[in-house]
Amino acid sequence: METENARIGGGEGNNKKNEGIYGSGFPLSFWEVTVAATVVFGFVVGLLGVYLTMPPSDYSFLKLPRTLQDLQILRDHLETYTSDYTAQVLIGYCVVYIFMQTFMIPGTVFMSLLAGALFGVFKGVALVVFTATAGASSCYFLSKVIGRPLVFSLWPDKLSFFQEQVARRKDSLLNYMLFLRLTPTLPNTFINVASPIVDVPYHIFFLATFIGLIPAAYVTVKAGIALGELQSLGDLYDFNSVATLFLIGVVSITPTLMSKSKT
Repeated sequence: METENARIGGGEGNNKKNEGIYGSGFPLSFWEVTVAATVVFGFVVGLLGVYLTMPPSDYSFLKLPRTLQDLQILRDHLETYTSDYTAQVLIGYCVVYIFMQTFMIPGTVFMSLLAGALFGVFKGVALVVFTATAGASSCYFLSKVIGRPLVFSLWPDKLSFFQEQVARRKDSLLNYMLFLRLTPTLPNTFINVASPIVDVPYHIFFLATFIGLIPAAYVTVKAGIALGELQSLGDLYDFNSVATLFLIGVVSITPTLMSKSKT
């Protein structure tokens, strides 16, 4: 723990080295910021490539949706391009979604709704599960390289709780991770960035993410088909939807509880 505390503070030597550039207390070193900036640059190049292959037009409507009204405007414009420029729209969608997941940018729920509105239930769910899993994996590996000081400085209490739970459930970790994905016990963004810090193996992380996101993706994508009928994001999850997701979560962790009772 002392080692981690020293890392969070940057150590005296690191603090002196970084103060000139970032000021005291900045949790990342110059090298870590460089890695993050390189990843951002890669995403920007990808988006620029998609943009340059689209036909000349007024793309002022292209922005990350923050409200249902923004999303409806985006849907109305993109419907025109989706049939003629399917590959570009798909690649652009994937790059944006994975970027948002990688850097924990809020608003992926709007992207999931957009998938339903543009591609229908089956294709929309497949697209959301793929991009969400890829984005979560990207966040996992980026955090493995540079995330430790950020996680310790932003969520020390949550991290301690998560670390303790993971250590206690080594033999049934997949069930526990599925439970977390299916229920709001811990935020998904926190799970993505904290899992490598508490030594959750990637294959467990991947399986729990891929399987665990399917029910919520289905609910959100299906709602996206009737986007015009949504009044607020609260309409996405009625009592039946929430109860179903919670029930699935309880079923996923049942083997863990049963194994505990036997020991």
